[in-house]
Amino acid sequence: MQTSLFPSKPRHREVTVALYAAAAAFLTYASVYAYRKPFTVAIFEGIRYWGIPYQTLLIISQVIGYMTSKFYGIRFIAELKRLRRWKAIAILMSVAWIALLFFALVPPPYGMIFLFINGFPLGLLWGIVFSYVEGRRMTDFIGSVLAVSFIFSSGFVKSVAKWLMIEKHVTEQWMPFATGAVFVIPMIVFVLMLEKIPMPTVEDIRMRTVRAPMNKAGRKKFLKTFSLGLVLVVISYFFLSIMRDIRDNFTANIWNELGYGNQAGIFNETEVPITLAVLVIMSALVLIKNNMKAFRLIHFIVLAAFLLTGISSWLFLAGKLDGVAWMILVGLGLYTGYIPYNAIFFERLIAVFRVSGNVGFLIYISDAFGYMGSVGVMLLKEIFQVQAKWTVLYPYGVVLLSVVGLVSTIGSLIYFNRKYKLKEEGSNPVSDKAIRASLNI
Repeated sequence: MQTSLFPSKPRHREVTVALYAAAAAFLTYASVYAYRKPFTVAIFEGIRYWGIPYQTLLIISQVIGYMTSKFYGIRFIAELKRLRRWKAIAILMSVAWIALLFFALVPPPYGMIFLFINGFPLGLLWGIVFSYVEGRRMTDFIGSVLAVSFIFSSGFVKSVAKWLMIEKHVTEQWMPFATGAVFVIPMIVFVLMLEKIPMPTVEDIRMRTVRAPMNKAGRKKFLKTFSLGLVLVVISYFFLSIMRDIRDNFTANIWNELGYGNQAGIFNETEVPITLAVLVIMSALVLIKNNMKAFRLIHFIVLAAFLLTGISSWLFLAGKLDGVAWMILVGLGLYTGYIPYNAIFFERLIAVFRVSGNVGFLIYISDAFGYMGSVGVMLLKEIFQVQAKWTVLYPYGVVLLSVVGLVSTIGSLIYFNRKYKLKEEGSNPVSDKAIRASLNI
């Protein structure tokens, strides 16, 4: 049934499959955001517990749930099999949406419990969705389209949430559940689309290696082989994740401080240009067939991203850049650096070193520590009662963390270059027989 959906000519079919897979993955994960991010639009003005704003407590609760699922996902995603993935998505999404229903029904501060429950299943969905598209010659393009759903969907679902509150008079308490209700039918359709994506071809596997579940021994071997490089990668991603996640969670607060609090469309006006720019940059990597050249270039892209975030924030603090321009530039820099680690950095790493495994395992290691950093920053701000506005605290943090990110990314580039030279001295390409056998996994 799958073959009838696509043309038979190899090149034409590959492009068509890539476009279809990109659309299916993008739309699916964009819908996931409807169950994750809308509540951040609600400010819960004046509601505080233990001296901490209720909004901050809710964000921390959900992020802790998300972070916990990332640690659990290191094993869960690594061992994920291809059969019945749609059932896992259906169960996880149902739990997340039901948690939003209970969030609407219970009074503060008990909503914290249900946002923790909401965050845990949602944290596993990225690895499942990405498993449908990894290990292909066109994964750079498909993964980039999937990853920019972070940017577009965050702004889009927040605009929907804001519209529900302003135009339909939905309360802050019920708005997250109502936003999820809008996306139930689309979510079902998009998951069915995912299931129709064809398997990787023989040529895909030759170019990008076999993608298979990783058992405990395989994971330990990989971590031992690339330990120092992965530490440097996690440091870079750790700081990118903190900066990106705080911007995403407190965008409404930042726009309020900048004077745009009543403009529902401001989220889309800034995030759509960022989405398009990042998509062009990332998807262009598909033109580079040599995996090591692409892997090096990704490092340089991340370095440029840290420079952009740091310099734009410094200019904003110096009064040489207005708020809207700063939000666009810092967002462009953050997502240009953040998205490679969620889509193509580990994809190319596995391809360069011919590892039989899956990308999700590596993404979840980085994500787990990244979200731990986000929780830590938010807790420290409240524990030490830092009273600075987000429009002051955040850009200063971005400048500082960008410097650290530059150093760790340069270290990662040096490490993997040396590792590659050692690998080339004992190169052992995958045989055609092994490739064909992998298709029956």
